[in-house]
Amino acid sequence: MEPWVPVAQVGDIPPGHAARVEIDGVPVAIFNVGGDFYALDDTCSHAEASLSEGDLVEDRYVIECPLHGSSFDLRSGDAVTLPAVEPVRVHQIQVGDDGVLRIALAGENAA
Repeated sequence: MEPWVPVAQVGDIPPGHAARVEIDGVPVAIFNVGGDFYALDDTCSHAEASLSEGDLVEDRYVIECPLHGSSFDLRSGDAVTLPAVEPVRVHQIQVGDDGVLRIALAGENAA
């Protein structure tokens, strides 16, 4: 497992919103669903599009790609609608007692 990297304060990403950060050259999208945080690779597995710029569907825990509308499950990274068929990596995210969000990047082959 990679080391935990501080990326933002909890208040920087309000519920229903997303943010993009970069860790060691890897673009990562962070999503806040009702105070629970999720982190995925920010690039759609179907086309070069930023998932953090997509539509967050909180009641289904999915992010819709802004380019072709593929949806990805925030919890598993699985592609749940076409045209994407490949998942995106899910990264571990934690909220510290200090209100800092920290991410540990998943390995290269993780999905």
